[in-house]
Amino acid sequence: MVVQHNLTAMNSNRMLGITTGAQAKATEKLSSGYKINRAADDAAGLAISEKMRKQIRGLTQASANAQDGISAVQTAEGALTEVHDMLQRMNELAVKAANGTMSESDRAAIQSEVDQLVTEIDRVSNTTKFNETYLLKGSNGGTAGKLTYKLATAAMNSAGVTSDINFNAKTGTASKAMTSVSNLALNGTTVPGGGTSQIASQVSTTTSISGKAIKIGQTTYLFVSNTTKTNAASTASKLSVNAAVEKLNEAANVTGGDLKAFSSMDAMMAAIKHEYGEDIKTVTSYTEGTQVKLKFEAFADVNDAIDLSLHVGADSSDDNKIAMNIAQMSARGLGVNGLDVSGDNDKKATAAIDVIADALQKVSDQRATLGAIQNRLEHTIANLDNVVENTTAAESQIRDTDMATQMVTYSNNQILAQAGQAMLAQSNQSNQGVLSLLG
Repeated sequence: MVVQHNLTAMNSNRMLGITTGAQAKATEKLSSGYKINRAADDAAGLAISEKMRKQIRGLTQASANAQDGISAVQTAEGALTEVHDMLQRMNELAVKAANGTMSESDRAAIQSEVDQLVTEIDRVSNTTKFNETYLLKGSNGGTAGKLTYKLATAAMNSAGVTSDINFNAKTGTASKAMTSVSNLALNGTTVPGGGTSQIASQVSTTTSISGKAIKIGQTTYLFVSNTTKTNAASTASKLSVNAAVEKLNEAANVTGGDLKAFSSMDAMMAAIKHEYGEDIKTVTSYTEGTQVKLKFEAFADVNDAIDLSLHVGADSSDDNKIAMNIAQMSARGLGVNGLDVSGDNDKKATAAIDVIADALQKVSDQRATLGAIQNRLEHTIANLDNVVENTTAAESQIRDTDMATQMVTYSNNQILAQAGQAMLAQSNQSNQGVLSLLG
């Protein structure tokens, strides 16, 4: 019997320590839900699990990427649905204008709606975007959504009106101030921006006009807003605005160029647009200070198709890329810029029908491509979700705690801990028998 070393207590304490450590690990696994909480728990299992987690999270994001791709496709396709509707309306109008019963004024009214539809098609192309990415503007030199105006500028140079319509290279716009016309006599006087009117024999000297004039190239466009009587004592009546416009247009020219008069600003702007219809998209008026100015907006050049590469995999290989190309669906891209159904006969309107048919085919082809991509992406998402589900199940087998098994282990260790504590207490009491020898 010894008292210096209580081997029984030492053994009980060592075993209790082992039990307490095992119970702590069991508690950790039960509370975290993972049976691998650190590399020491299962080094190989941890490495395999982390690789699976990389794949799971990557594929989950890839599925979200594909869904974003579908959303982008639906946005573009929805816009093209409206473009289709507008082209169908334009076709209807062209067929109507091609009928021999239409007068020149009828076709002019039809042309007005056609111009608005062409402008709206171009606006839809320039403004449709998804998550700040323009979908229908194409790509210029690798830059998506960048527009240039080289064709319109070259056309203005060729027409000799660059000094009058000088497009801004970045915005495709130009502006020019109009000249005010006040108390201008119609016989032999100077027309602002033009020359001397050649209608002295056709117009009464008692009529003068007021309005706005602008010279573009060799043509002076004159908006007549009002007529007044210059000689109150004369028995002749002044001409009405429409009559004055008619007399001015009968003259057909002024010294140094042509003269075209109009009784409304809208009609004058429509005539300017019609003159350069393939390149000028809109002509609008605005006031700046005391000046009335005309603003010209050009049709942009045709860009390459935009390439939206969708990443639909967890790895960096090219097999995980789905290319989605969308052509520029602008008015010039569809070939309807400058579409003309006007005139005193059906020739222009008849030719316009074929132009619209080609545009409709382009939009149909693009929508069909987008629809095919959407169907493909839906299958891609289904496959990705399936792989994520099965990989998650495999990772769970490696990483997750089997709660039932671990509860059994925890209960065993709890009982062993209680027993170990009891035995350690007993071992500590065993040396007390030595005192009996001391009597």
